[in-house]
Amino acid sequence: MCAAVNNLYCVGRNYKLHAEELGNKVPTEPLIFLKPSHAAVRLDKETIQLPKDSGQVHYEGELVLRIARDYIPGMSLEELVDSMALGLDFTLRDVHNDLQKKGLSWTPAKGFKNAAPLTPFIAFPSKEELEATDFTVRKNGEEVQRGNVKNMIFSLQTIVDFIGTRYGLGKDDVIFTGTPAGVGPTVSGDSFELYWGDRLMGTCLIG
Repeated sequence: MCAAVNNLYCVGRNYKLHAEELGNKVPTEPLIFLKPSHAAVRLDKETIQLPKDSGQVHYEGELVLRIARDYIPGMSLEELVDSMALGLDFTLRDVHNDLQKKGLSWTPAKGFKNAAPLTPFIAFPSKEELEATDFTVRKNGEEVQRGNVKNMIFSLQTIVDFIGTRYGLGKDDVIFTGTPAGVGPTVSGDSFELYWGDRLMGTCLIG
């Protein structure tokens, strides 16, 4: 099991190239959806079981924020966030595409069990370190995604303000902040390694 998670917010299409690779419009305000807290699972040398009867499953590597205290308007990112992790936003892609065509909720495609693996959390870096450090996803030893907060459409401060004012934020809420380009399918037997710069944050095997 991973550390306690309260609300689990996710930001969709927060990197322009990712929106474009899936043929989606670039949003004009943060696109927020939720995963059940039960979707969270440790991404630390674990074997993760994913659905095998719902079409393609895609990986989406993301920077994840942990909220330390209740949100108050005007609060800075550094006052609100005490730690960060990396995560995989697993998505049932065929299901997701069908839901989008029908204008339905994304929950069946995004909220299944084990859909939100999280590495161990580390102290939240300074703004300078965040912008100087890429996070990467390696699948079966090959880099498939590389992201940096500088390339986000909506900044981390914008994201926490948007969620905090509309939905609320409190201790142990987490936010998946969006995935860069390079998402793709995964199958049983695949291995993933998530890096913050040169630091290996977590690994997992798909069962």
